Amino acid sequence: MRALDVMTSTVVSVKPEMQVREAAKVLVDHGISGVPVIDKNGSVVGMLSEGDLIRRAELETQERYHSWWLDLFSSSRDAKDYVKSHGNLVAEVMTTDVVSVDEATPLSEVANIFETRRIKRVPVMRGGQVVGIVSRANLVQALASAVDEPPLEVDSTDREIRAMLMGEIASHPWAFAGQNIVVRDGVVHLWGFYRSAVAVQAMRTAAGGIQGVKRVEDHTEPYPIAPGM
Repeated sequence: MRALDVMTSTVVSVKPEMQVREAAKVLVDHGISGVPVIDKNGSVVGMLSEGDLIRRAELETQERYHSWWLDLFSSSRDAKDYVKSHGNLVAEVMTTDVVSVDEATPLSEVANIFETRRIKRVPVMRGGQVVGIVSRANLVQALASAVDEPPLEVDSTDREIRAMLMGEIASHPWAFAGQNIVVRDGVVHLWGFYRSAVAVQAMRTAAGGIQGVKRVEDHTEPYPIAPGM
């Protein structure tokens, strides 16, 4: 699936010259936590979210704690914080470092952006214009709406199943060695000692996802602890 498949196409936005209180009312009235800031040319110039509005002089929430070492370099930061907490216009308080995606962007890439940039929404662009918004909620909704399709009936041989499993786990550090995996009549048997129960769980998950696997039998044991340790 791609951004186009899950985005909210009715885009609520604010203008950079709008008063902060007006913009806050837009968020409340529409029950949303963030909006793109779009100028008169239709270009996205920023994003405004609840996080941009929680430190405000009107609420007496503008004070922030800084560690002593940050205070050594904090003159420019303090200036920015002051503008953020006292500015009257959206342009003064919005986040200008806007991350956007194309409508054809895969959802896996969108999810990665959310995780690495620690943001909750991205505008979806087409030809330089905003055509939608993808939020974390949209991804969760897409997951909840996914249809469980019955697996295709494929008669995989034990050798093919083992080969597919080995290929699946090849690049993972938690993967078991090949000699610890046996496949008989579509049943994957895991053998050997483990130091991490999570690694065993990952192996079971990987094996269970291979086409043709009937079930997974776990014969593994915790790695023996030497006497006196």
